[in-house]
Amino acid sequence: MLTAKQHELLVFINQRLDESGISPSFEEMKEALDLKSKSGVHRLIGALEERGFIRRLANRARALEVVKLPEGGNVRAGNVTRLAPAASESRPQMQLPVAANDVLEIPFHGKIAAGVPIEALEGQSSLSVPMALLGAGEHYALEVSGDSMIEAGILDGDYALIRKANTARDGEIVVALVRGEEATLKYLRHEGQQIRLDPANGSYEPQYYAPHEVEVQGKLAGLLRRYH
Repeated sequence: MLTAKQHELLVFINQRLDESGISPSFEEMKEALDLKSKSGVHRLIGALEERGFIRRLANRARALEVVKLPEGGNVRAGNVTRLAPAASESRPQMQLPVAANDVLEIPFHGKIAAGVPIEALEGQSSLSVPMALLGAGEHYALEVSGDSMIEAGILDGDYALIRKANTARDGEIVVALVRGEEATLKYLRHEGQQIRLDPANGSYEPQYYAPHEVEVQGKLAGLLRRYH
């Protein structure tokens, strides 16, 4: 089932592809759906991608392809029960130009330790991120403080792009909230009845906690780095 906004966006993207062969920008989608920010567009795109209605074309920051449409292409979301092939399946394939990166504003929540745990600050600011760096789901950004993850290529002052999640597999880099107070960026592993948070720096020791002391708040999705 698609929501009304998801359905509206899907039809809009398909119409633009029919007209020009180029998918609309996030700014155009935001204006067409009368949304307040591009974050809303990103959530809708992620939902449509997860449900198999659209897919992003590799190596193209802005290019989207409609995989399927609700039957008829104009039925209300509440009445969608069957799916039909998208119009894009029958139209001639076009070579799309590489478009400039769309930028998405994601919440910026301050610093997180790549060392001993420190407080992850909740803030109202945001960070502009190329959409090509993000996949489906909700994201936020944290500034890395410390050097315990340098062997994973994560340096002090980097911006960690985090996809919200409350579970993770062994070996994934996560934002771990420790004892409900402090957050840290580490590899997550299970060892017996304990949770082990591993650094990526031989100068630091692993940290061991009881399962109830560690809460996963997200998984590393990407990094931004500034050079001065």
